[in-house]
Amino acid sequence: MKKERIEEIAEILDKRGKMTLEQLEKEFPNVSQMTLRRDLYKLEEDGRIIRVRGGAMSVKEVQKVSGEAYTKKTTINTDAKIVIAQKAATLIDEDSCIFLDGGTTAMYLAKEISDIKCNIFTNGIAVAMELAQKKNVNITIVGGQLMKDNLSTSSPAAKDYFAASNFELAIVSATAFTPENGFSCSSQMESELLKMVFQKARHVYMMLDSSKIGKINPYTFAHISDIDVLITDDKFPREYKTLLEQENVVVM
Repeated sequence: MKKERIEEIAEILDKRGKMTLEQLEKEFPNVSQMTLRRDLYKLEEDGRIIRVRGGAMSVKEVQKVSGEAYTKKTTINTDAKIVIAQKAATLIDEDSCIFLDGGTTAMYLAKEISDIKCNIFTNGIAVAMELAQKKNVNITIVGGQLMKDNLSTSSPAAKDYFAASNFELAIVSATAFTPENGFSCSSQMESELLKMVFQKARHVYMMLDSSKIGKINPYTFAHISDIDVLITDDKFPREYKTLLEQENVVVM
């Protein structure tokens, strides 16, 4: 019975794309919310869904726009990414101008952002599509070559584009971090784009889940001294927190 119910939940999510927990409760009125949550955990472990705040999304729905590589990233450290996204969302004010990168943590942040009047620049295709569901958010996509692994764009022409653009806040993420090598990523184009973003932004907030610590990617785009706030999860090492705070970085 349990196996059949879990399979039915998966089929419904594949068909509808995304559902809230309340909608699932209506579909299964004789099943408790706790049991449904456990079913969603199981489906996520099996790689069939992605849990989002208040519900779940079918992996197939994400694959429609993202492809296998990006979809796989969205299923890694999901809990930490959601926690970080929820923290970051509280820092976005109405009428603000913001840059968001194209990473999967930024995609979760796009889900969490309230539908308020603000201007958001992004080089993330999945991020932009998620933001497009919000009525009051004005979205500008930075063009360039598509990097399929993370569904983001970058181009040397972005430098000219940013020369005439203004944003107060950049909220970005890194795929690797060490104190010695700083925040790094795997794409040189993306690294150069983020460096330009940092030059334009008044404040820089870095989203970093603890699984990225101790890793090194080929291209460093920022050091501790370049950021104002680090948004992370509960597993972030205490000694690293102390190190950042000594450099006047706020750790959330």
